[in-house]
This record gives sequence, structure tokens and C-alpha cells, in this order.
Amino acid sequence: MSADGGVARGRVIVVGSINVDVVMRLPRLPAPGETVAGGVSSRHHGGKGANQAVAAARAGAVVHMIGAVGARDGEDAVAALSSEGITVSAVARCEAPTGLAAVLVDATSGENQIALAAGANELVTPAHVRESLTGLGLVPADVVVLSFELPEAPLRAAAAAARDARARLVVNPAPAREGFAGLLAGAIATPNVPELAALVTQCGLRGAMTSQAAAMALAGHTGGPVVATMGADGALLADTGLADTGLADTGLADTGLADTGPGGESATEHFAGHQVTAVDTTGAGDTLTGVLAASLAQGYDLRASVRRAVAAAALAVTQPGARAGMPTTAEIERLLS
Repeated sequence: MSADGGVARGRVIVVGSINVDVVMRLPRLPAPGETVAGGVSSRHHGGKGANQAVAAARAGAVVHMIGAVGARDGEDAVAALSSEGITVSAVARCEAPTGLAAVLVDATSGENQIALAAGANELVTPAHVRESLTGLGLVPADVVVLSFELPEAPLRAAAAAARDARARLVVNPAPAREGFAGLLAGAIATPNVPELAALVTQCGLRGAMTSQAAAMALAGHTGGPVVATMGADGALLADTGLADTGLADTGLADTGLADTGPGGESATEHFAGHQVTAVDTTGAGDTLTGVLAASLAQGYDLRASVRRAVAAAALAVTQPGARAGMPTTAEIERLLS
């Protein structure tokens, strides 16, 4: 359903990674060189791109996945996406194994550490991306979602196709990688705070900055909004378009998180987090990105889309694994109401 109660207006097309997650819940995360005993292991379907596709699908969007898995070990991962209603015809099968993520989770706080082996994700080609997007026939109502677990070249091909079609582009710059910042041009970026700091440095935006100032500087540099995710504190939207709205309907005067443009007008808006019991933060950022894209495709404006995405991310951390807690539209609406 769209924001006005009709059918979904656009599609979400995710160009991204598909992984298997090997998760170990530990009494605490190890320090460098330290071994921590007492872990409990499990396996889950993952990958930033695949997770974002699942989050968007559960939020009611029509979703297509473009990526790659291993020909010998990837069918379960593809079947898991298909079971969510995601179209998987553009998922290639490669000779390399399916991507693998090793995830360590602090059983007390839910915080995590992640290491990646790209596998088949490294074999996604620009030609495959261009052919897949051409076959889909992108339109302006569509939302193309990228993240940085694929090589730069296919991501650039996807970004160019989105811009040519005037479709919206949402880029989750995770993990932060040197040389990828150009992909953010004109896009809605969804970095977390460390990724935001890395991007500010990569873009040559020097000087000590608060998160608000850094987000606004990055938005000014890329020409697109920045949604900086802040964990339990929610998210910060930096968008020069906010300068035209003022503070009257943002609630910022009470939060202390307002920042201003050159003329003193509002340029950032804070969306508070929700109080939940965090079990596992793995996939929270993917949930936010996927639901943001789904909401935009369904006709919600940017601010409403961020609000829905923050609520979805809060629900996602209440269950173990990247996808188990990803909410449905009804669950998001219940939390918001």
C-alpha cells in the first residue's frame, strides 16, 4: 500500500550483497588478541543488500534484487529472498562461494563486530547490473538502493542508470571504503556516525565537527540528503530543503539538536529513537535503509520515510540475527501510533 492507501507507486531495486552470516553470541566482545569463551553459534541469511531487500519487502514494497551467489552453495540464500516475495531473477550464480560474514555479538548489549569474505559478491559486473536494470525499465517512482559490499564499478553502473531514469537513489555507505564517496552524488545517504566521519574526511571536509555539522557538510557536498543513523538515539536528517520549513513542526526546539543554515534557518532534524530491549543490533542499519526506500517508493515524503525507518530499526534489534526482527508495515504503524 502507498501513503495514500493505493497500490505501491514505485519499486525498490536493491543492487547489493548476498551473504551467509555465521553469528556467535558471546559474554562480551573480545579485545585485540583476546579469546572469549562461552559463545553460542548460529547461521543466518545475510548480506547488506539482501537484508535491505527483505526489510523493504516486509514494509510492503515491490522489491527486486540484483546480486550474485555461489553456484554450489547459494540456492538457499536465493530461496530465502524469494520466500519474502522478492523477485530474484537478476541474482547471478558464480563459481566463487557465496559471501560470508563472521558476526560476533555481545550478548549483554547487542553490539557487534563483523568480518567479511566477499566471495561471489566480488563477481557482480557492471554489464550484469546494466542489463538487469534495463530489463526492469526504471521509472522516476522507483528507488534504487546501493551499499558498499559490492565492487565500485557495478555500483557506479547502477547509480548512473538511476540518475538517467530520474529514479531516486538511496546509498548506504557501509562499510566505508576509500574511493566510493563519489557514489553519493545526489543520493540519499544513510551512514552511521563512524561512516559519516570517514566520508567527511574522504570528501576533504576538514575540521572538527559535531555529527550535525558533519551531516550538513556532507549533504552540502553531495547535493543530497544525509540520514545519519545514531543507534538508540535514532537518526539525524540533514537536508538543505529543511531550511525552507523552519522549526515550527519539527519539535527541534525541545531536543537541543537543531542546527542552522547560513541565515539561521533549520537545516537538520533529529528523529528520536524508541525505547526497546536490544538483543542484537546486526541488521539495524539495513532495516532503516530498506524501510526508508520502501516508504519513499510508496509515496511517503522524506521526513515521514525517516520516521518510519527509525521505528523499524528499533523493532529490528529486539530479535537475534539480521532479519528475524525486521518488522511488517503493521508492526511499524503500531509502534508509531
